[in-house]
Amino acid sequence: MAEVYTVKLGELIDEFSLDVLFLPEGGRDTLISRTDIYRPGLPLTGFFEHFDPSRIQIFGRTECGYLESKTLDERRETLKRFLEKGPVAIVVTHALTLPDGCPEIIAEFKIPLLATKEETSSFMASLIASLNVKLAERITRHGVFVEVYGEGIFLTGDSGIGKSETAIELVKRGHRLIADDAVEIKKVSSKTLVGSAPELIRHYIELRGIGIVDVRRIFGMGSVKMTEKIDLVVNLEPWDKNKFYDRLGMDTEYTNIMGIDIPSMTIPVKPGRNLAVILEIAAMNNRQKKMGYNSAEEFNERLMNQFKTEEENG
Repeated sequence: MAEVYTVKLGELIDEFSLDVLFLPEGGRDTLISRTDIYRPGLPLTGFFEHFDPSRIQIFGRTECGYLESKTLDERRETLKRFLEKGPVAIVVTHALTLPDGCPEIIAEFKIPLLATKEETSSFMASLIASLNVKLAERITRHGVFVEVYGEGIFLTGDSGIGKSETAIELVKRGHRLIADDAVEIKKVSSKTLVGSAPELIRHYIELRGIGIVDVRRIFGMGSVKMTEKIDLVVNLEPWDKNKFYDRLGMDTEYTNIMGIDIPSMTIPVKPGRNLAVILEIAAMNNRQKKMGYNSAEEFNERLMNQFKTEEENG
């Protein structure tokens, strides 16, 4: 069974600067476990099929207008029927004021009641995006994660291969460290993986012979980053003279992480190779490919044209 992740309602209140209209005792510790949210137009009319109370309920102009159209007794009965389902929280948008009697009955049922000045659509989009990150499926992988020229590069390889030393060299060259040794990977959408460091080791890096180093304090705040999208997986391995390594880069390899294929490559390591420079080139080359330019394909086309010209000239 897949692990269920949660976020406390208090974190969302602080993140979105929500106004608290009513919060029961311990309400900030209410756990939110669903990334989707809901506008309860139909449930307010009495249709509760497919209604899930674990989703945050949004009251916009339509919901408030519907309640306003009822008499006070009808309004209380409508809300009572809805609140008996136990919604986890209600957020009123557009800085709207709930009709008379509504805040009181919501307080009776001890349901958190919050408000925002934002429009319904923009607030829902922001809240869903935040919940997608906070509640995302996740795994932890051994490796080093750095940002190079805006590309998130996940370095893998055996212990002692030089991942951390390469990361330090990249930081010295103006790039940023995200995680060393353990990388927490979240699947925030069907196409996107985001990597970060576990809180305990965030901003720290281990260098054999020296020990634990605080990168943020030595190189400054600009040398670290909290999270980044994983754009490229680079596997470092000892140089094997009997192994064939791709010299043109015509075929794109992929590493599957949590059901998503990420472009990847294997870089052989031996004394004298400047891995930091190689990774800078790899980052820029990967960025060019995403923009539609592939230097290997262009070179191959020029080579084929050269052969064709030589054949035509006899």
